[in-house]
Amino acid sequence: MALAAGRALETGAGVRPNLILACGALAKEVIALRDQLGSGAELLKLQCLPAELHNRPAEIAPRVDAYLTEHRGEYDRVLVGYGDCGTCGALDKVLEKHDAQRLPHAHCYEFFATSRLFSDITEAEIGSFFVTDYLVKHFDRLVIEGLGLDRLPHLRDIYFGNYRDLVYLAQTDAPLLQIKARDAAEKLKLNYVYRSVGYGDLAEAVADVALV
Repeated sequence: MALAAGRALETGAGVRPNLILACGALAKEVIALRDQLGSGAELLKLQCLPAELHNRPAEIAPRVDAYLTEHRGEYDRVLVGYGDCGTCGALDKVLEKHDAQRLPHAHCYEFFATSRLFSDITEAEIGSFFVTDYLVKHFDRLVIEGLGLDRLPHLRDIYFGNYRDLVYLAQTDAPLLQIKARDAAEKLKLNYVYRSVGYGDLAEAVADVALV
């Protein structure tokens, strides 16, 4: 809190804020962590890209590049709230261009779970389909409708035929979300597995960029 307050005084003297440019699926978690750290929006700005880019990972790097190019010079430090997220290294090339950093690991499932637990889960069952609080809340829109399963239900076997478990990596203890996650598993004909993981490595990454 004291660090955030000190930086507020500096910001008044003209120091640029920091930025988190994040996947929309992380907005609630980033805001919660920012509030916990006592770092307001004037110190740490959050800008989100559409969560639907999960289904179109080739678009992530160009969208990040476009935003950072348009706003070049406005921020002191930039944290991009993605893992590699299926960009096959393209996002890292954009971050090098803009002297920005991203979240650790390959994707949000790993940094929420942390590498050790994520590895344990996938080693126990490689056919694990992961969901987070956000994906549970918006499961029908992002998964059922987003993948066309509402119109073409036979695609379930094509997309999910090699999965065995739906693993809910929960950020919060929300019984209603647990019910929805179990329902999602039933829709995909997968076993339901619940893991309470909280914010994982996201907490450390946000603290690092918030309190400098």
